[in-house]
Amino acid sequence: MKLIKRIFVAVIALIAMASLQSCNYNTLVEKQQDVEQKWAEVENQYQRRSDLIPNLVATVKGYATHESETLEKVTKARAAATSITIDPTNMTEADIERFQQTQNELSGALKSLLAVTEAYPDLKANENFRDLQVQLEGTENRITVARQAYTTAVADYNTSIKKFPTNIYAGWFGFEYKPQFKAVEGAATAPTVEF
Repeated sequence: MKLIKRIFVAVIALIAMASLQSCNYNTLVEKQQDVEQKWAEVENQYQRRSDLIPNLVATVKGYATHESETLEKVTKARAAATSITIDPTNMTEADIERFQQTQNELSGALKSLLAVTEAYPDLKANENFRDLQVQLEGTENRITVARQAYTTAVADYNTSIKKFPTNIYAGWFGFEYKPQFKAVEGAATAPTVEF
């Protein structure tokens, strides 16, 4: 009887070990860390953009002094965008939405600023302004790449924690759904181009 009991306990232990092995705990940890690293890169690129803005505003201000309302909007939008920090270990969809909204407001203010500069040929010819504009365009591209990498990492992580049998263990170990960026309202509608 003792031998049967020992065999039963050994079989149960082997089954438990095999099922724990299939839960891929270490893989989930790696995927979670990848999501957090990718989020840090998103923040890094947005910070790079924010760091360029004071120089851009100062350059424009030297040429377009009566555009103070536009310059003020950019400055306020930058302050709002840099005031939001998100903890990637427990971010929510509301956090991402709030972050994205302030970044979109800053993007809109920058577009207004760049549109205003069209009226100032001397400003457009200024080497500092051109360099800042090129850096800003490059940063916007980097933001797109960083967001895409984050989106891919989150999709991989979220898929992993939903697969059976990993979904059982993911809940036990506290691996929770990570939010994604969502398209800006109206992004699905192509703009009308008129010549």
